[in-house]
Amino acid sequence: MDISFLKSTLRTVPDFPKKGILFWDLTTLLKNPEALRMTVDALYEMYRDKGITKVAGLESRGFIIGAALAYRLGAGFVTIRKPGKLPAETYSETYMKEYGPDTLTIHQDALTSEDVVLLHDDLLATGGSAAAALKLIGRFSPKSVYANFIIELDGLDGRKALPEDVEVTSLLSL
Repeated sequence: MDISFLKSTLRTVPDFPKKGILFWDLTTLLKNPEALRMTVDALYEMYRDKGITKVAGLESRGFIIGAALAYRLGAGFVTIRKPGKLPAETYSETYMKEYGPDTLTIHQDALTSEDVVLLHDDLLATGGSAAAALKLIGRFSPKSVYANFIIELDGLDGRKALPEDVEVTSLLSL
């Protein structure tokens, strides 16, 4: 895998979604067929021997690669969404993120205690949304939980917000 090539496909957008934030745009990586394939293949290699039964993707960019990865792993795909987006009974978790408070939800029947779960999202920044998602996943007491991100912003120390018993990997550190 060519890390420098993958990094070269990313775009940064200053002052988005608000002034002072440098947004790392993954859509430019996704539209490049070689970068998309390389990303999914690299993540598959990281997790192919972990016994993953469900990949849980965070709304909304975590759905894109997360679903492709679930397919490659022969696992199911579970969505973790904003309130009001899931039609059946849900669990919810409210947390603080860089821009203010937010809430995530998961269907109450999304996982079981027999699952080995991989949480996937596009970016790990301060870790607020990932920590909330891991709390939601933890309600099911799965056998094992892993967390993966395409991009990790090293200077924001997002890993510190995540439970120590969860193995965390990132494809690109920036």
